[in-house]
Amino acid sequence: QVRLVESGGGLVQPGGSLRVSCEISGHISGLYRMAWYRPISGDQRDRRELVASIDTDGTIKYSDSVLGRFIISMDDDRNTMNLQMSNLKLEDSAVYYCNAEYADDDGDEGDYWGQGIQVTVTS
Repeated sequence: QVRLVESGGGLVQPGGSLRVSCEISGHISGLYRMAWYRPISGDQRDRRELVASIDTDGTIKYSDSVLGRFIISMDDDRNTMNLQMSNLKLEDSAVYYCNAEYADDDGDEGDYWGQGIQVTVTS
């Protein structure tokens, strides 16, 4: 059974740094992308916005709100993804969710979600 296990996070002052990590427990056949999401502020439908993503081919994307401040990376074993967050702002406070997408050789595709990890930026 596959689980995404998030770690890191915590409490930090504005301008500070934090790191969150996501480790895949189990094996995901056909893994091609891992990403971090967070809830859209004020959204009544509990939707999430992409913070950053990294594909297994190395393609990386960032939301405009974190570009230049956050760095996403994936370990060589492709089992762990990290998000280094710097110059954190109050509006970065959120529960951050790890996501992993796959498409295997049998045509099965989908994604997994972690439970979420809290990042709080407060003065």
